[in-house]
Amino acid sequence: MDLQSDSIRVERTKDGSATLYSKKYNSHYHSTYGAIQESRHVFIGEGMSRCAKSNLKILEVGFGTGLNALLSLSEAIDSGLSIDYHSIELHPLPVEIIKKLDYCCQIGKPQLKETFYSMHEYPWDAIQDIQDNFKLTKYHVGLSESEMPEKIDLVFYDAFGPGSQPELWDVSIFKKIYSKMSTGGVLTTYCSKGDVRRAMISVGFKVEKVPGPPGKREMLVATK
Repeated sequence: MDLQSDSIRVERTKDGSATLYSKKYNSHYHSTYGAIQESRHVFIGEGMSRCAKSNLKILEVGFGTGLNALLSLSEAIDSGLSIDYHSIELHPLPVEIIKKLDYCCQIGKPQLKETFYSMHEYPWDAIQDIQDNFKLTKYHVGLSESEMPEKIDLVFYDAFGPGSQPELWDVSIFKKIYSKMSTGGVLTTYCSKGDVRRAMISVGFKVEKVPGPPGKREMLVATK
């Protein structure tokens, strides 16, 4: 089910970039302290930088605004990394909302604007060659029902928080993800709740608390 435009509003965050507020979930898609700042810190700085591979298979939980995918594409362009990017999203955002976001200009890559829009418009369950070294596959399905790819190197766990979507932070979900990851694979998330940490540990992850982005003292990084 696609979300309706009237259930979403655009808000400016403290780093000047935009986030979205979902009335349905009573939650923001990104930190109000800085959308781009948060995504770079949590998923690039504490995720991608921990993976010493030139070819990465990434699973994202929650395609949302597409910001994490855009930042990953930007990294692939800048560093030459080859990225196979998979993203699960049950409630896609309307493209008219996406076109109100100015992420490409704010990360210094205005030339990617049409590519960014296209990433939202591409069909589901089909591999798209965004660049020679960046492939995108999106899945329009719930996380528990999804057929995840095998041998995942890096997981961007970016669902709404446990207070809004508790079912996405359950032991059964982390067990499923753990089974699909490569040995040494990394899962990173903005969430630092004790229940979440214990759920991850119970399925076999080694979990550490690390400093979070501005406005958040801690976040979690889990390794298989």
